[in-house]
Amino acid sequence: MRMQDIARRLGISAMTVSRALKSDSSVAPTTRAAVLKAIEELGYVPNQIAGSLSSRRSGFAAVLVPSLNNPHFSETVLALGSALQARGMQLLIGNTEYDRRKEAELVRALLARKPEAIILTSDGHDPRILPMLAKAKIPVVEIWDLPARPIQHVVGFSNRIAMRGLIAALIAQGYSRITYLGEADDADTRGASRRLGYCEAMAAAGLGPRLCSIGRPPATMSDGERGLDTVLSAFPDTELVACVSDPLAFGVIAACQRRGWVVPDRLAVSGFGDFEIARIGVPAITTVQIDAGQIGREAGGIIGEAFDALRDLPLAPVIRPVPALPCLRASTMIAR
Repeated sequence: MRMQDIARRLGISAMTVSRALKSDSSVAPTTRAAVLKAIEELGYVPNQIAGSLSSRRSGFAAVLVPSLNNPHFSETVLALGSALQARGMQLLIGNTEYDRRKEAELVRALLARKPEAIILTSDGHDPRILPMLAKAKIPVVEIWDLPARPIQHVVGFSNRIAMRGLIAALIAQGYSRITYLGEADDADTRGASRRLGYCEAMAAAGLGPRLCSIGRPPATMSDGERGLDTVLSAFPDTELVACVSDPLAFGVIAACQRRGWVVPDRLAVSGFGDFEIARIGVPAITTVQIDAGQIGREAGGIIGEAFDALRDLPLAPVIRPVPALPCLRASTMIAR
């Protein structure tokens, strides 16, 4: 089905059909209605690639996230998509699976389709993407961290400072034998930043680090049993297990309950991220609160600001922090 087929059916020119497809069309309303009805009946799909070649607009932005089954990234993408849709844009989603090489491949593939902006989850990047993004000359927004050397725009928080604040709050509660349970092979990732924040808080309190790790990112609920075994084997006197994320913390708590241990009486557990499971679990999990939707909305806002900027005066790099604060709940609230 081609545009000429629609035009032939209605007895009008292909140019009139093309104009009728534009929301700000100058075509008569009755003609536009007839075109849209014919398109629906015949199943015609406009060639957006051809349109973007002439208008230099593709009508979409691209976002890359490390995981599609992580509720945090789902919330961020939904909020981002809504913000962009309000500007008449659609969102293409790529899943990097925490693999920097895959991220580079996806960036290359997406840039070939001429997105008008690209949003990357800050988890360390393959250096190959930097020249590609520079050549593309489109807005680039990194989310979910505050990288030391941003590519362009940023919406996020310091994972290091957020974890440091949580551990400091737990030390103030009276905990000292706190063991960190994180991920292996996580260099330059947000998880590595959280581990560093833990180490800084322990050092500030005159306490030595107690570090354990399981598998490569992402740590999941299913890793809880193995994680608990790892912690108790390395540091059997542990009072509190500080987990890299809420799903891992939930898994550790479940492993404790299978052993008949009461959390936090026998062992306290904390997470990171304020997932839904942290709020409704029993006991509710001490964590760091983050508004995933706000990250998406702010990223969409920056893209809008970049589009509104004058062509000869591009938007200066924007660094937009979002709150990430300790939230103490029942999984660590024990009289000491």
